[in-house]
Amino acid sequence: CRAVRGHRCPSAASLLPSSGYDGHCDLHVGITNSKGVVYNYDQEGVHRDASGWEQSISIPLVQPDMWELLEQWDNLLEEFSLEEAWLPHRYQEQQHNCFTFALAFVNRVRQGRGREPLSKARFTESFLLPRTTEASRFLTLHQQLAHRDFYIVPLAEQEQ
Repeated sequence: CRAVRGHRCPSAASLLPSSGYDGHCDLHVGITNSKGVVYNYDQEGVHRDASGWEQSISIPLVQPDMWELLEQWDNLLEEFSLEEAWLPHRYQEQQHNCFTFALAFVNRVRQGRGREPLSKARFTESFLLPRTTEASRFLTLHQQLAHRDFYIVPLAEQEQ
């Protein structure tokens, strides 16, 4: 399952399957460039998806005031994605996967800025869990309202 996101800031994007995330399967993770193209890794290697991530969660990784990093982001991501580590034959479902790709890139950027690398647990706790928990609550509420004969109408300012 894949979905796309249209956010323009560099971020991690966690996939929610189109059938609705039930919390029992793995999420697919990618990193976007400044144009919204999602770089993601699977058994076929690195993909650069301009669409297909619309049903995903966008998790900001770079603060807007980090101009020098924002200017370098696309080049760093492209160079990183071309490394031998991300060739298709290196993919391992449990040990070297999309999550490994995203975390390795985040840690490369952090180290380049003199910061300590994040562990898988810390990255998950700090970045992924807060947003996926929030999305899960929203989806649960939306499903409950939809099944109780409520009609969900966008607010006037959202229609513009």
